[in-house]
Amino acid sequence: MRDGRLERWLDAMLATPGLTAIAEREAAWQLHVEDSLSALALVRRFDGPIVDVGSGGGAPGIPLAAALPERRVTLLEGNGRKCRFLERAASEFGNVDVAQGRAEQHVLETFGVAVARALAPPATAAEWCLPLVRVGGAAILYTGDATGDLAAAAAALGAGAPEVHDVPGAPARRLVVLSKLAPTPPGFPRRPGAARKRPLS
Repeated sequence: MRDGRLERWLDAMLATPGLTAIAEREAAWQLHVEDSLSALALVRRFDGPIVDVGSGGGAPGIPLAAALPERRVTLLEGNGRKCRFLERAASEFGNVDVAQGRAEQHVLETFGVAVARALAPPATAAEWCLPLVRVGGAAILYTGDATGDLAAAAAALGAGAPEVHDVPGAPARRLVVLSKLAPTPPGFPRRPGAARKRPLS
């Protein structure tokens, strides 16, 4: 049985310009809900609050919040219009907070898990996510089948070797787990925009 809160969130997303390019509802459910939940078992490996970096319309954070009611989920988004949409959606969930801002400017080493989906190339997403995660937590990146050379970026940011997981039924999809082994080194995150212009490699 589908969660009515997720149904209403998806309907609102489809009705709001600029949040998704998909118009067909069942395809949108698969992309925004089922794909978001493909990382659920990986997220459960790590304790503590969750941050969805560059949340956009709320995926994967809102589906994860529905599946993990005991966990706090923060939706971090820089766009004010999208934040207003997220605040309306979050009102149906008792465990969701919305924060407007950039990852580079957020409080460091606060979360158990940072997730990012359709955010940026993997090395850039790693630099935005890992500084937010405390030691013992992880960044989990939803990527295509080309994960790039993440090992150097992970090591520079205090993480172990990337774990790459296939997504059943989605041959072009990967989930990458970057476990945080050491505190974020001085100098990270770099100033806003630097991670995208000069990704770690």
